[in-house]
Amino acid sequence: MELAYMAELPKEEFWERRTRVFAQMQPNSALLLFSEIEKRRNNDCTYPFRQDSYFWYLTGFNEPNAALLLLKTEQAEKAIIFLRPRNPLLETWNGRRLGVERAPQQLNVNEAYSIEEFATVLPKILKNLTALYHVPEIHTWGDKLVTESAVSFSETLDWRPMLNEMRLIKSPNEIRLMQQAGQITALGHIKAMQTTRPNRFEYEIESDILHEFNRHCARFPSYNSIVAGGNNACILHYTENDRPLNDGDLVLIDAGCEFDMYAGDITRTFPVNGKFNQPQREIYELVLKAQKRAIELLVPGNSIKQANDEVIRIKTQGLVDLGILKGDVDTLIEQQAYRQFYMHGLGHWLGLDVHDVGSYGQDKQRILEIGMVITVEPGIYISEDADVPEQYKGIGVRIEDNLLMTEYGNKILTAAAPKEIADIENLMNF
Repeated sequence: MELAYMAELPKEEFWERRTRVFAQMQPNSALLLFSEIEKRRNNDCTYPFRQDSYFWYLTGFNEPNAALLLLKTEQAEKAIIFLRPRNPLLETWNGRRLGVERAPQQLNVNEAYSIEEFATVLPKILKNLTALYHVPEIHTWGDKLVTESAVSFSETLDWRPMLNEMRLIKSPNEIRLMQQAGQITALGHIKAMQTTRPNRFEYEIESDILHEFNRHCARFPSYNSIVAGGNNACILHYTENDRPLNDGDLVLIDAGCEFDMYAGDITRTFPVNGKFNQPQREIYELVLKAQKRAIELLVPGNSIKQANDEVIRIKTQGLVDLGILKGDVDTLIEQQAYRQFYMHGLGHWLGLDVHDVGSYGQDKQRILEIGMVITVEPGIYISEDADVPEQYKGIGVRIEDNLLMTEYGNKILTAAAPKEIADIENLMNF
């Protein structure tokens, strides 16, 4: 697969986003956002830094210990950044800093101050304003700075509703990055199918996936990878990845790359030895049938609930046909008997976060719109302890793709990862 890599988003896009926020803010108000900070891993070592998604969405700035202030008055609309000052000694040890002097031009903001001046500068800037958009308890380090600044307002508002709605509809530039994330993620799953064999450990396959992500400019996964062999696949968020893969088992892999901050999210399930046995084939084909039907329904004008209701009916009927559930299909659906084998939702928003922000509406009945990106991930999980025919015990199957809502219906951003049984077996036995 040929990939044409695109650089990070142009800074004009962040300016346009801030302009849209200004249009929604009430007069004589300010909006305050804090960045992420470095997180301690152990002793004096930190985890790799990952910027707060909201902060990144409005700034494109990838340093810790920063704050964005949007100021809306009758006279002007200003974007003000607080950030770490330049420090040659610390930069020698820990990496370069943008610094106050270069920030306005590089970040396309009006003013810049040292974060060390925050508590003294903020009250002067916010003097005579009546409302502050601020969400406490997201970043406690920022809350402390606000407390130290001793600012008070007659009205404090939550900025999440407006930003969540903005993030829900992807721009053309965001879509390009998400297409890349989907393609690179697919390459990781293809590599996993090519390298999986009995007696390899789950973490070995995980390392193959991460290496493939790295080879294509995606240094980090978008979440902790799941490589679950056999009955481990019946643990939805299994991440130990420390067991050997056994001949005759399936392996469920849920892994995605992060490309320029945007997430890919694919799940594929396939046989460790490259050949589905009959019970595995039956469960797999049932999940695949449900997923294909969901993809047909997940288009602008419909809702996730509509698709999930159809998925539940297909699975319940299939489980009855296989003798795993017993009874009338309508009654079983009403009783939610399927939930012992399908206990999660059909999908979620995808974007800067793998479980991205945005309202789903009551019972996921929100109508899908052009520019939204969602996952579709039906599954069936039959644990070793389940009261079912013996041949189905320990089988866990999930199949997940990423869908972009378009004017033509939807586009599968992750279609390059094989999911038809014949295609999987041909790839694994090539």
